[in-house]
Amino acid sequence: MIIDIQNGQTRMPAWRMAEPVNFSLDNGEHIAIVGPNGGGKSMLVDIITGAHALLPMNPVKYDFSPSKAKLVSDNIKYLTFRDSYGTSEGVYYYQQRWNQNDIEETPIVSDLLDEAFQLADQNLCRQTNYDKYLVREETPEQEAARLAEEAEARRMMHAEMEKVRKRLYETFHLDLLLDKHIILLSSGELRKFQLTKTLLSNPRVLIMDNPFIGLDVNARKQLHEFLSILSKETKVSIILILSKSDDIPEFISHVYKVEDMKVSPKMTLKEYRDTVSPTPPHVLSDEKRNAILSLPDTSSVDTEVENVIEFRNVNIRYGSRTILKDLNLSVKKGEHWALSGENGAGKSTLLSIVCADNPQAYANDIVLFGHQRGKGESIWDIKKHIGYISPEMHRAFLRDMPSIHIVASGMSDMNGLYTTPKPSQIEQCLFWMDIFGVKHLADQTFLKLSSGEQRLILLARAFVKDPALLILDEPLHGLDLINRRLVKDIIETYCERKDKTLIMVTHYQEELPNNITNSIFLKRI
Repeated sequence: MIIDIQNGQTRMPAWRMAEPVNFSLDNGEHIAIVGPNGGGKSMLVDIITGAHALLPMNPVKYDFSPSKAKLVSDNIKYLTFRDSYGTSEGVYYYQQRWNQNDIEETPIVSDLLDEAFQLADQNLCRQTNYDKYLVREETPEQEAARLAEEAEARRMMHAEMEKVRKRLYETFHLDLLLDKHIILLSSGELRKFQLTKTLLSNPRVLIMDNPFIGLDVNARKQLHEFLSILSKETKVSIILILSKSDDIPEFISHVYKVEDMKVSPKMTLKEYRDTVSPTPPHVLSDEKRNAILSLPDTSSVDTEVENVIEFRNVNIRYGSRTILKDLNLSVKKGEHWALSGENGAGKSTLLSIVCADNPQAYANDIVLFGHQRGKGESIWDIKKHIGYISPEMHRAFLRDMPSIHIVASGMSDMNGLYTTPKPSQIEQCLFWMDIFGVKHLADQTFLKLSSGEQRLILLARAFVKDPALLILDEPLHGLDLINRRLVKDIIETYCERKDKTLIMVTHYQEELPNNITNSIFLKRI
């Protein structure tokens, strides 16, 4: 038994599940924790890792042998959903990756990975206070034998870490990233970095929150294969928290379903799959669908404008690295585009130009909504037409404000995040929160919501001003199967309205709305 919880209840009532928690992880098991958004998956993980302490009569019991690391934090590594959107190394702010002056001050990927590997190596022989003051009654020969045994164990673990490191670098083609500044990584590349950094720490238990989202098709396949090898060839036990529960890898042996803040009994993967009901073909009600279709036309785009976006031989470079080269793109009003491509191919860079976030737009021949960039229009003249969501934007919302304030900030595109919505805006905010099924969360603060609930709030924010152009960068990240279908229904319905233009990025073709009219695929240069 590696982890055992029997009738566990947290000391803090605010962190308690609806029922006492029973959970176990045995040697050789690999577990998936599944359930709807807001069902309690992250709360369960906080109990497993000790972040939420249990009442003393039923504590979490750990046995990490044969690991020589003593601390729970050394043996259990938890890669969270929010971590995938950025890094805690250094100071970060939204749009920083587009500002050349700030890029040079951020760390290099290779330096951070070397540092992580060295730290993990040090943890193999780190002593606790118990070790420091432990008095052993042993002869010099016994002491020498014990020290030799411990040294050999550390040598073997170090060799295993080197093996994992080599395979990780090969699997994710990290040689292409090592010389990059961390801030220049795409969200998919950043996920590869975070996964690698976490795995280099040589955990006994590896917990990952939605590890496959944000990765292109090849990277997802590579990660599946790598985790499968890791599960068979090492002592690491893997726990995956999955919102997309139809994406459970075959190496998973058991499943815990968490719903309504209750943890169901452990079942085998086959038993779980036998209980799964198919996702309905549509989730959005006819009433809400008609409400969207009945919205008045509030477009501020000049009726004479035919092309919403025009790129003419656009080139984007950072130092010696070319991101976009001689890109020509014309998006007409009312078209619905699918934007796809490899991790690091420049999808987010392209969108940053359209959203007026990237200063390199001024050095290129770009026309947005009929206005030539650099001819006097402000970024707010552009942003007023656009509703936008992205993984990077999700990470930028760090203030624990009421959710309705987050939604209302989409009306101004400025730092409306820190202002109270006007009475005239409340109704519009609540309308879109109701459409996305989060109206009941209006007064709850943003950072206390689950990551899936946060994503739905930010989607409502993208739609709240009824924009002429919707830019949705991986909009279904972290959503369960029902909410994925709901959001897809909403996008499809919204795009039925006259002159509504869409650009949507996803690595899952099944996520695209049925009314896509055009597509573009970017390759890494």
